[in-house]
Amino acid sequence: MIDLAGALIGFVIMLGLMFIGLHVGIAMLATGVLGALVYFGPPVLLSFGTNLWAVMNDFLLTTIPLFVLLGELLLRAGITRNMYESLTDWLSRLPGGLLHTNIGACAMFSAVSGSSVATAATIGTVALDEFKRRAYHEPLVLGTIAAGATLGILIPPSVNLIIYGALTNTSIGQLFAAGILPGLLLTLLFMAIIAAAVLWKPSLAEQVTEVPPRAERLRRLRYLLPPLGIFVIVMGAIYGGWATPTEAAALGVVLAFALAAANRALSFPMLHAAFIATIKTSAMLLFIITAAFFLNFIVGLLGVPQAMSRAVTELGLDATEMILILVLFYLVMGCFLETLSMMVGTIPVVMPVILHLGIDPVWFGIFLVIMMELALITPPVGMNLYVVQGVRGHGELADVYRGILPFVAAMLIMIGLIIVWPQIVMIIPEALF
Repeated sequence: MIDLAGALIGFVIMLGLMFIGLHVGIAMLATGVLGALVYFGPPVLLSFGTNLWAVMNDFLLTTIPLFVLLGELLLRAGITRNMYESLTDWLSRLPGGLLHTNIGACAMFSAVSGSSVATAATIGTVALDEFKRRAYHEPLVLGTIAAGATLGILIPPSVNLIIYGALTNTSIGQLFAAGILPGLLLTLLFMAIIAAAVLWKPSLAEQVTEVPPRAERLRRLRYLLPPLGIFVIVMGAIYGGWATPTEAAALGVVLAFALAAANRALSFPMLHAAFIATIKTSAMLLFIITAAFFLNFIVGLLGVPQAMSRAVTELGLDATEMILILVLFYLVMGCFLETLSMMVGTIPVVMPVILHLGIDPVWFGIFLVIMMELALITPPVGMNLYVVQGVRGHGELADVYRGILPFVAAMLIMIGLIIVWPQIVMIIPEALF
């Protein structure tokens, strides 16, 4: 058994390895190996092979490369630009004009890609060309893309929710269901902030006075059907009990192949690029998951969960106080660590406390993902900030920093809402399951 001080030293060592630039998987694996050697000796390391096989043999993890491939195929099939144009037809008359289209397009692409970075790169590429010809406040434009793209890890299917479910043994179906309503509310919060900002200062956005005829707008609604269709079929298969999350992901990939073929975008170079990108992303994610499982195994042997639970009991913290502490903890951590590193690195330490306090792991999964969203747009490490600036290709990164400030406030409001009204998260999974 290990005391709390020893556990915190190990946690600080792991974070230190991440801070100096070591890959998160290597940092976690090195910490687990160090703990095993110091407290148990080399024989315990022989269990790594068994642990690796147990993790990689999990059918659920096949979901990750399938959803990554689904997003890659849709990205390269040219469906996104048509979707953006159709959303523009219907959202451009709102106060803020095309800024609402950025949020709507991010939300829709998130519902099939599962990745915030892919959403930021894709919508940024499509949108920024359009804004070059219009009189919009550029920092706010960049902020809508960076913030809207964070919806990729909240609106299902989400790769981060799959990883959380695998690490904590929480139902993926319930996590996906729990992410729907918060994802929609956060989308509406973003749009409300845009409307309020433009009504307060009309010079922030160009007023759109002309829209295509109704017949043309109705005709172009068909461009919204591919992403909506995949979302409905994949989620419907899971919640209808017709398919597991892995089988539903495979169904989504088949549909993406059909859409790419219908769009005349299916070719060997396109497939090669999609498969290579999928392999790189999946290998990185699965290595991190393997390292996290091994670290969890060592943490369990050392009795860290019991030590954390005793510490919380002695402090006398209730669930709400603990969550507020975690809000501050993740806000600070998000300024320095990449989101996946932060999530998988803290779950072994935080999860025992959450379970000890009786907090629902499904609710906590959504809370954690929203905190990860904040980390994606908080400097200096926020990944979406750099992706959007990279797509932009000119100007200062400070413009993106200024643009995301209103949306950081919106996310903090969302955190407050789910703390005060947990049913925002739980109503759909409780109804379905």
